[in-house]
Parts: sequence; C-alpha cells; structure tokens
Amino acid sequence: MEYDYDIVFLGGGLNYAGAVVASKARLKCALVEKNPAHLGGTCLHNGCIPSKMYLAAADTVRASKKAHFSGSLSLDMAKLDEEKEALLARATKAIMKQCENVEIVEGEGVLTAPHTIEADGKTVTGRYVIIGTGSRPFIPEGIVYDSHSVITSDEVLNMREFPERIAIYGDGAIGLEMASFFASVGVETELIWRHDTLLRKAHPKISENAMKQMEALGVTLLPDHSIETAKKAKKGVHIRFSDGSEHHVPKLLVATGRRPNVEAVRNDAVAVDKRGIVTDEHFETTCKDHYAVGDCNGKLQLAHAARAEVLYVVRQILGEKPEPLNLNHVVKFIHTLPCSYAVVGETRSELEKRGVEYKESVVPLSGLPFPHTHDGDLGVMVVYADEDRFIMGGEVFCPGAEEIIAVVSMALAGEMDVKLARRTILAHPTFSESLERAFDRL
Repeated sequence: MEYDYDIVFLGGGLNYAGAVVASKARLKCALVEKNPAHLGGTCLHNGCIPSKMYLAAADTVRASKKAHFSGSLSLDMAKLDEEKEALLARATKAIMKQCENVEIVEGEGVLTAPHTIEADGKTVTGRYVIIGTGSRPFIPEGIVYDSHSVITSDEVLNMREFPERIAIYGDGAIGLEMASFFASVGVETELIWRHDTLLRKAHPKISENAMKQMEALGVTLLPDHSIETAKKAKKGVHIRFSDGSEHHVPKLLVATGRRPNVEAVRNDAVAVDKRGIVTDEHFETTCKDHYAVGDCNGKLQLAHAARAEVLYVVRQILGEKPEPLNLNHVVKFIHTLPCSYAVVGETRSELEKRGVEYKESVVPLSGLPFPHTHDGDLGVMVVYADEDRFIMGGEVFCPGAEEIIAVVSMALAGEMDVKLARRTILAHPTFSESLERAFDRL
C-alpha cells in the first residue's frame, strides 16, 4: 500500500517535536491539528508556561510583604495577561517556523481505519501514525461547569481581574499551584479536598510542611470535604458537600485532574481502556505501527514526558534503537510558593507499599542560614538507597525544587551508588548543598 506520508502525527501538542525531528531526517510528515494556533498544546497555552509565569509574578508580591520592605505592591492581572499573550504568540511563531517542512493539516482528526486519518473532510494516510491528542480538565459529576462562576484551569489562566474570593477544589498540581498564586497576591483563598493531608504520597515530613506552608500563606484549608453538587447561584456558586452541609463562594476553580482525549480513536484495532489509549513499553498501541504518546496514553501527564515519548518513538522509526524510557525516572513537580515539591525515582510511600527494603536520609532545612534567608525554613531533602547502596530516588521540598531535583535525576541516570554520590561537591551557600548532606547521611 502506498501512503501519503511516512508519519502522520495526530495532535499538535508536544507531538510537534517529533514531527520536527522526523522531517529533519527527511521523512515526509503531516501534523493534523484542529487549531494550528494552539501548536505546543496545553502546556504552552493553558498550562505550565502561563501558570509558572503567574507564579513568578505572585512570588514577587509575596516576597514584598516581608518586614524589611516598605510600601505595598499589587499585581495588575490585565497587564500580566497581555504579557502572557505576547509570550505565547512569540513561542507559537517559533514552533511554526520549526515545522516549516511539516505539512500542517488543519482539522479535527479521527483515526477511522489503520493508517488512515480523516480531518474535516480531508483524508491522509501514513506508514506510521503517532497519536498525541492530550487531555482535558475533568469535571466530577454534580458540578455544573459554566466557564464563568465554575471554572477550570483554562479560564483561570486567562483572567484579567481577580475575584473577590475563590474556592479551589482539588489538591493536585493545579489546585496547589493556584492556591499559592491567589493567596500570594492577596485574594481570599479556600482549598477544598477529599483527604486529610496534602501531598499524601510524599514523605510525611514534606506532607506536613506543605500544610504549614498553605496555612502561612493564609489559605483556608477544608480537608475531608467532598463536593456533591456545585452550580451557579444568584450570587456566586452554591456548593453542597457530601455530608449535607452547604457553602457559598463567588467563584469555584475545579482542579480535580485531567482525562485523556481518546475520542479521536474510532477504530477497534487501537484499544482504549479507562486510563487511555493502551500502549506497550515502546508506546506502540495494539495496532502495529500506531503509537500513542503523552497524556492520551494515561501513563504520565507531563509535557516533558510527552516530548521524551514522541522523540523515543521517532528514533525507533528511524532505526536508531534508543534506550527504552524509564518513566519512573521522569521528574515530577508541583510549583507551590515559596517551597516547591519535586520527586524522581522511588519514594517512601511506593517502597513501603511494595515491601521493598530501603534506607532513607532526611535533611530538614529549618535553622540553616541560607534556606532561612531564601524562604526555605519549611524545606526538606530526602534521598533513598537500596540494600546495595545504589540511589533509588529523592524528594525535594524547597524554593526551586524542580531545579534542585536534577542532581538526583542525574544520579539515577548514571546508576550512581552512595559512595559515588558522596563525591559530589556542591556550591555553598545553596539549597543543593543540603542534598549533598543527604547523600552523606545514607
């Protein structure tokens, strides 16, 4: 059978990175995307790029409230939104430039048969198909989303003015990050979630300090609360909890996770289950030469994981025989203020769940001069080693944790043991030197 293209990429999120690499290798590629202006996907347009931009601005406001500063500082959301839109426009233009040798097929693509994509009346075929259709916010049953009073991350990252008060439902990355953002800029903020602790899979000391940090920011914490119904009322949002109690807020941000977009798969040859599109360890679906990467395969909802997956698949197609990806070695983080949480590899909760023997080293940052002057008093460094004294993973809670964790990530990639890790000499005064101390204590 003759195909129109060597590879058809369905979805233009981080999938575009694979299309760029494949086209540079002289493969004929098409990228099917319903909105080419949204190339780069949720991370760029409605996720991690704007949210981290907002958090950086909020952190300046938070820091300005310290006693050694005088005067007051406020954040102009309209101006921040304008700056964000200009940034996203430049980034999208750069992506379009990178894709100059990729055929962009505009339309909502659907896999109707093996190797065959239909998009708004157009049909394209590919020797290989790589599906990267991403995910969307999940709205629990009983919550009536209206994009104005009851919102998701899509709306919150396009605000041009602050609400008088906001309630956030969910203790995942979006919920915790947005609670940090709103509280830091002075918006009265409530955090509602169904469990009794925050970061419940993290090391207990980190989980405890995450709660303390939210309280210090002024967030009203409502643990052990499950929303049964929520809908727009005459004034704001009327909430009914599962215990029968009622609550009113001006605005409700629903941050209860995301669900994979699998509707584009309309062919039984590609299996789909409750997690997403079914793939093997090489991201190949149940249909040969058809792959699914990123959020839609339900493995790991992170932009950098999606990028790594699509590049791995393209390198397989190019015959490069890349090393299989270990998704457990992908850094995961939540950018709260002032301390962020980052983790890579094994954690105490997972090791205990599987009954694996391990040794941990825990270094609290309270009382240390540099962390104290850089808002890290609640910080904690944790590293884990196995019985043979090889590094298994680490958890970091401190300002810039998503950068500090790179030390542990490299240790895992290099299969370092404790003896080798202890040879690492890190700078002083820094947060990373406390990670050096953690290695020394293993």
